[in-house]
Amino acid sequence: MRVLVVGAGGVGDAVARIAARRDFFELMVMADYDLARAEATVAAAVAAGGGDRFVAARVDASDAASVADLARAHGITHVLNAVDPRFVMSVFTGAFDAGADYLDMAMSLSRPHPERPYAETGVKLGDEQFAEGGRWAAAGRLALVGMGVEPGLSDVFARYASDHLFSEIDELGTRDGANLVVRNEAGEEIFAPSFSIWTTIEECLNPPVVYEEGRGWFTTPPFSEPEVFEFPEGIGGVECVNVEHEEVLLMPRFLDAKRVTFKYGLGDEFIGVLKTLHALGLDRTEPVRVKGVEVSPRDVVAAVLPDPATIGPRMTGKTCAGLYVTGTGKDGRPRRTYLYHVVDNETSMREFGAQCVVWQTAINPVVALELLATGVWQGQGVLGPEAFDAVPFLELLAGAAPSGYASPWGMEDR
Repeated sequence: MRVLVVGAGGVGDAVARIAARRDFFELMVMADYDLARAEATVAAAVAAGGGDRFVAARVDASDAASVADLARAHGITHVLNAVDPRFVMSVFTGAFDAGADYLDMAMSLSRPHPERPYAETGVKLGDEQFAEGGRWAAAGRLALVGMGVEPGLSDVFARYASDHLFSEIDELGTRDGANLVVRNEAGEEIFAPSFSIWTTIEECLNPPVVYEEGRGWFTTPPFSEPEVFEFPEGIGGVECVNVEHEEVLLMPRFLDAKRVTFKYGLGDEFIGVLKTLHALGLDRTEPVRVKGVEVSPRDVVAAVLPDPATIGPRMTGKTCAGLYVTGTGKDGRPRRTYLYHVVDNETSMREFGAQCVVWQTAINPVVALELLATGVWQGQGVLGPEAFDAVPFLELLAGAAPSGYASPWGMEDR
């Protein structure tokens, strides 16, 4: 396997550090628009034990031809997209044009319904990619979409629950929460999102999508249906609200459930900031002219906030990604089960030099790549994680090192 990772730094950097300890691939090219950032990621991977299997390169993720040319130059078999969703379709197309398989951690962007954005869906997350499914299948190639943590591991949990825990599912409810705190040099708590603020604004201010059997996909206003969800391992109760996310668009394509939701534990301060950004128009992506310069307001917001890749040393706490499943168990009795994965920032920083949210996102596509490299997972077309057997993934993720990734997941009935 020869892998091209588009996007160094952040999640791409964590991918390289994790992969450096594995032997399933021959070459991993770390590519970025900023060559120096790609070179720094390669240096970190080499220091982590990756040897000479890592190479740095420059790529323009917005240009499918740039991605395809780089993939061809290195005989790439698999392209892993680690940049933000704006570039999904160009990287996706570049991988196809180069004859490579493809993985990503976020899917092609949505566009709200022009007349009824808070009731009906417009273009949904992933629609552009799934429209190309026939072409990928006809070519005998695989595009594994939504293979991060959420989406990704949450979708693996959904397949596991469907196969092994439930005979009938009432709701597949992804629930994400944390008790993370970031402090400045003076020890004061600061507003510093733990993931790309560009992506966070996109998913939190777009109309959330809900799926119901018999009704299909529909939308609600942002931050709808608040609930306090109790997260495990000391995180505790966090208020969660509906947010647009890929799981709701993926799970119903592959699994039977009466309802599918995604709720994110944002907290009052975060929701207040997002509402203010929206009220001021600072969530817009369309450029505006400022003193003769064209600039995207959302890009400005992202530029003035701390880079999520750099806040790890100032962050404390844990993050939890999980899926709350309700319905009827295999024994015919009502069942409510939360499947989850918790990462402590202190642990991920100590062992990999990556903050916990970034690291938790990065480990899952590496596990998936290993399953594809060994032939345990096989498929053609545009598929989500639900299309594959969950057991090998969960065993490899939790298995003791060096054969496994030593990152256990949990399950509790409620």
